[in-house]
Amino acid sequence: MRVAGFVVAALMLAAPACVSEGPKVPESGALSTLTEADALRGADQVIEGKVYGLGVITGVDTPAYGERGYSIEITPHGEQPAFGKNGAIAMDDKIVANLGVGSQIDGFAHLGSNGTYYGDLPESEVWAEDGVKKYGTHNIPPIATKGVLIDVAALKGVDRLDAGYAITPEDLAAALERQGSTVSKGDVVLLHTGWQSLAATDPATFLQGEPGIDVAAAKWLVARGAVAIGADSWAVEVLPNPDPELVFPVHSFLLGDSGVHILESMDTSQLAADQAYDFFFVLGVPRFYGAVQMVINPVAIR
Repeated sequence: MRVAGFVVAALMLAAPACVSEGPKVPESGALSTLTEADALRGADQVIEGKVYGLGVITGVDTPAYGERGYSIEITPHGEQPAFGKNGAIAMDDKIVANLGVGSQIDGFAHLGSNGTYYGDLPESEVWAEDGVKKYGTHNIPPIATKGVLIDVAALKGVDRLDAGYAITPEDLAAALERQGSTVSKGDVVLLHTGWQSLAATDPATFLQGEPGIDVAAAKWLVARGAVAIGADSWAVEVLPNPDPELVFPVHSFLLGDSGVHILESMDTSQLAADQAYDFFFVLGVPRFYGAVQMVINPVAIR
């Protein structure tokens, strides 16, 4: 039976011996360990009050994985002027889109392996056509904690790492030492690879592959207490994987085994340019019921 990370291990130790239904895990995974102290620890990183929006624009031209897409319809209301003696006018909007276009957070119902999702739940206990029964992104709590940017591109002395470059634990340790940063329990970790710079200029190449962490690096970050892991690439993990028989193994480990959310297509360029390696990370996820992933615009405050 697969072990669902340090959160599950702690819960299993506390569970009564008579329980036989399998491991019980918190709906919000590693984020359930965050406390008021983590929010204060994040706020301690604010030095200048400079605010960074980490989300990219989601639109018809945003590079999207597979068959994902986006469209919007705007409807004006009534004749002009429409309302009252002040002549108020209005418009409404309707979006038809996948919620994994642009900057996004992956929920635990997004990807599993060997027939199960986080907490060893079978698909039958998670999936529903009108919104997942478990791990909907509407259950992701507000996040306010310390954020850490790991600039691997700067470590390697390049503007952009190559597709297929596997970021190792050794790379992470060296980059953190170079920056004078550390990853601590409760941190949100973002990786800067320079890959996002291709999204607007060469979207086809952007989607063909990417630099990213391998499973060993993901385990290294989780072992240090990271509660969410993201990057400026569309999948966070190295693609193509060095082992052609593996399909999104980092997703499987983080989402399915560890209860650690993944943050994709983060705009880390300004953080990297300012060498703002430690910051206050804040995110409130839109509460669309039953979604498995969600478009987001986190904020970093330095």
